Amino acid sequence: MWVINNRKIFYTASGILVLISFLSLIFWGLKPGIDFAGGTLIEVQYPNGHPDQSALSVKLSQIDPGASIRPSGSDEYIVRMKPVDQTEKSSVFGVLNASESTSTNSQAVIKTFDSIGPILGAEALRKAYVSIILVIIGIVIFITFAFRKVSLPVSSWKYGLTAIIALIHDVIIPVGAFSILGHFAGYEVDTLFVTALLVILGFSVHDTIVVFDRVRENLKLASAKKPFGEVVGESISQTFTRSINTSLTTLIALVVLYILGGSTTEHFSLALIIGIAAGTYSSIFIGSPLLVTLERLQAKKK
Repeated sequence: MWVINNRKIFYTASGILVLISFLSLIFWGLKPGIDFAGGTLIEVQYPNGHPDQSALSVKLSQIDPGASIRPSGSDEYIVRMKPVDQTEKSSVFGVLNASESTSTNSQAVIKTFDSIGPILGAEALRKAYVSIILVIIGIVIFITFAFRKVSLPVSSWKYGLTAIIALIHDVIIPVGAFSILGHFAGYEVDTLFVTALLVILGFSVHDTIVVFDRVRENLKLASAKKPFGEVVGESISQTFTRSINTSLTTLIALVVLYILGGSTTEHFSLALIIGIAAGTYSSIFIGSPLLVTLERLQAKKK
């Protein structure tokens, strides 16, 4: 019940995070990866010692003046540059070969090579938007159907509205975090980031539905004189431990993946960590208390 009584504090805390996220998106936006902007991404490893970064950068700039190279681990580099054709690809491989760049005899091992044109990048971005919109529409339809028989004291459509508000909260926070990280640390968003957002949407709505379903069942058992806020408070208490334990075990696995998974899954796991933490918070401290707020606003109009 303490969650319901202190809901304004939770609203304020969430509002600040959402505001920061929106401001970050307005002023800095997101930094698109090659999946969306087009370009070439190469991950190269030097098992016997890597060449000098500045020497590689100078030679790559002869192929693409905008090329960038950064270390990854103790013996790897990640190269980003414009889309390359087969002729340029051979030239790039020649530059990356350590025997041509330094006096060492180390051979370059190309771990990944992805090259995407701007047209394919724009198509991937469009499909990403469509995927997120379709998932949200599907969630609204599901919630409307699941709670179609709930009418008192809060109409069924308000459950759906509350869930959507919670989902927006859960998505905007990791998006805002990556906007800030993109501005200060060069973090890029790609198709894996979109996948993470879709996973967050599914995880978040599942957590919210668990609480809402308990509210629905407790409304059937409660007496007519029992306040709605008390019913919601009891429902939160009954599902609180389950929600925390489920999220905590998931977050532990994601933290391990973030630390040990390597650069390929690093941003993906970080987005999930932020989003699932936000989703757990919103289902307990935002979604359910918001139902009580809507019920009390409805009661004042009568």
